[in-house]
Amino acid sequence: MTDTTTTELKDLIIEGIHNRKGHGVTVIDLTSIESAAASYFIIAEGKSSTQTAAIAESVEEHVRLSSGVKPYGIDGADAGDWVIVDYGDTWVHIFLPDTRNRYKLEELWSDAVITEVPDLD
Repeated sequence: MTDTTTTELKDLIIEGIHNRKGHGVTVIDLTSIESAAASYFIIAEGKSSTQTAAIAESVEEHVRLSSGVKPYGIDGADAGDWVIVDYGDTWVHIFLPDTRNRYKLEELWSDAVITEVPDLD
Protein backbone atom coordinates (compact mmCIF):
# COMPACT_ATOMS: atom_id res chain seq x y z
CA MET A 1 0.00 0.00 0.00
CA THR A 2 1.19 3.55 -0.66
CA ASP A 3 1.24 6.48 1.74
CA THR A 4 -2.43 7.23 1.10
CA THR A 5 -4.15 8.18 4.35
CA THR A 6 -7.42 6.64 5.45
CA THR A 7 -9.19 9.97 4.86
CA GLU A 8 -7.79 10.21 1.34
CA LEU A 9 -8.81 6.61 0.65
CA LYS A 10 -12.36 7.25 1.88
CA ASP A 11 -12.61 10.36 -0.32
CA LEU A 12 -11.36 8.46 -3.37
CA ILE A 13 -13.80 5.62 -2.72
CA ILE A 14 -16.71 8.06 -2.49
CA GLU A 15 -15.60 9.75 -5.73
CA GLY A 16 -15.48 6.33 -7.41
CA ILE A 17 -19.01 5.59 -6.18
CA HIS A 18 -20.31 8.94 -7.44
CA ASN A 19 -18.58 8.42 -10.81
CA ARG A 20 -21.09 5.63 -11.53
CA LYS A 21 -24.05 7.44 -9.97
CA GLY A 22 -24.05 5.34 -6.82
CA HIS A 23 -26.24 6.88 -4.14
CA GLY A 24 -27.16 6.59 -0.48
CA VAL A 25 -23.52 6.72 0.58
CA THR A 26 -22.94 6.18 4.30
CA VAL A 27 -19.61 6.01 6.15
CA ILE A 28 -19.55 3.95 9.33
CA ASP A 29 -16.56 4.69 11.59
CA LEU A 30 -15.89 1.48 13.51
CA THR A 31 -12.57 2.53 15.04
CA SER A 32 -13.99 2.65 18.58
CA ILE A 33 -15.49 -0.85 18.36
CA GLU A 34 -12.95 -3.52 19.30
CA SER A 35 -14.86 -6.43 17.76
CA ALA A 36 -15.25 -4.82 14.32
CA ALA A 37 -13.54 -6.59 11.43
CA ALA A 38 -12.58 -3.27 9.81
CA SER A 39 -12.11 0.36 10.83
CA TYR A 40 -14.53 1.77 8.27
CA PHE A 41 -17.46 0.57 6.21
CA ILE A 42 -18.52 2.69 3.25
CA ILE A 43 -21.99 1.71 2.07
CA ALA A 44 -23.68 2.66 -1.19
CA GLU A 45 -26.51 1.56 -3.46
CA GLY A 46 -26.98 0.88 -7.12
CA LYS A 47 -30.28 0.50 -8.95
CA SER A 48 -29.39 -2.79 -10.66
CA SER A 49 -26.90 -5.63 -10.33
CA THR A 50 -25.15 -4.26 -13.42
CA GLN A 51 -24.78 -0.88 -11.72
CA THR A 52 -23.51 -2.32 -8.43
CA ALA A 53 -20.78 -4.19 -10.32
CA ALA A 54 -19.97 -1.04 -12.31
CA ILE A 55 -19.72 0.99 -9.08
CA ALA A 56 -17.29 -1.57 -7.61
CA GLU A 57 -15.22 -1.45 -10.80
CA SER A 58 -15.23 2.36 -10.71
CA VAL A 59 -14.09 2.41 -7.07
CA GLU A 60 -11.25 -0.05 -7.78
CA GLU A 61 -10.10 1.84 -10.88
CA HIS A 62 -10.41 5.36 -9.42
CA VAL A 63 -8.54 4.47 -6.23
CA ARG A 64 -5.83 2.56 -8.12
CA LEU A 65 -5.26 5.30 -10.72
CA SER A 66 -5.38 8.13 -8.15
CA SER A 67 -3.27 6.56 -5.41
CA GLY A 68 -1.79 3.26 -6.56
CA VAL A 69 -3.77 1.44 -3.85
CA LYS A 70 -5.30 -1.87 -4.92
CA PRO A 71 -7.99 -3.76 -3.03
CA TYR A 72 -7.21 -7.05 -1.34
CA GLY A 73 -10.25 -8.46 -3.08
CA ILE A 74 -13.64 -7.86 -4.63
CA ASP A 75 -16.46 -10.28 -3.92
CA GLY A 76 -20.05 -10.54 -5.14
CA ALA A 77 -19.72 -8.74 -8.47
CA ASP A 78 -21.10 -11.76 -10.35
CA ALA A 79 -24.40 -11.76 -8.44
CA GLY A 80 -24.44 -8.00 -7.96
CA ASP A 81 -26.90 -7.74 -5.06
CA TRP A 82 -24.07 -7.11 -2.55
CA VAL A 83 -20.55 -6.35 -3.76
CA ILE A 84 -17.71 -5.91 -1.27
CA VAL A 85 -14.42 -4.19 -2.09
CA ASP A 86 -11.85 -4.94 0.62
CA TYR A 87 -9.13 -2.37 1.32
CA GLY A 88 -8.03 -3.99 4.57
CA ASP A 89 -9.18 -1.54 7.23
CA THR A 90 -11.83 -0.06 4.90
CA TRP A 91 -14.56 -2.17 3.32
CA VAL A 92 -16.87 -0.87 0.61
CA HIS A 93 -20.35 -2.44 0.54
CA ILE A 94 -22.41 -1.80 -2.59
CA PHE A 95 -25.98 -3.04 -2.34
CA LEU A 96 -29.17 -3.30 -4.27
CA PRO A 97 -31.83 -1.44 -2.20
CA ASP A 98 -33.69 -4.62 -1.07
CA THR A 99 -30.46 -6.29 0.02
CA ARG A 100 -29.30 -3.21 1.90
CA ASN A 101 -32.65 -3.07 3.66
CA ARG A 102 -32.44 -6.78 4.54
CA TYR A 103 -28.99 -6.60 6.17
CA LYS A 104 -29.29 -3.11 7.71
CA LEU A 105 -25.59 -2.61 8.42
CA GLU A 106 -26.25 0.90 9.72
CA GLU A 107 -28.55 -0.55 12.40
CA LEU A 108 -26.21 -3.44 13.15
CA TRP A 109 -23.40 -0.96 13.84
CA SER A 110 -25.59 1.80 15.32
CA ASP A 111 -23.12 2.32 18.19
CA ALA A 112 -20.53 3.53 15.64
CA VAL A 113 -20.20 7.05 14.25
CA ILE A 114 -22.37 7.11 11.10
CA THR A 115 -22.04 9.86 8.48
CA GLU A 116 -24.44 10.29 5.55
CA VAL A 117 -22.79 11.61 2.37
CA PRO A 118 -25.06 13.76 0.19
CA ASP A 119 -25.92 12.39 -3.25
CA LEU A 120 -24.60 14.40 -6.18
CA ASP A 121 -27.90 14.53 -8.06
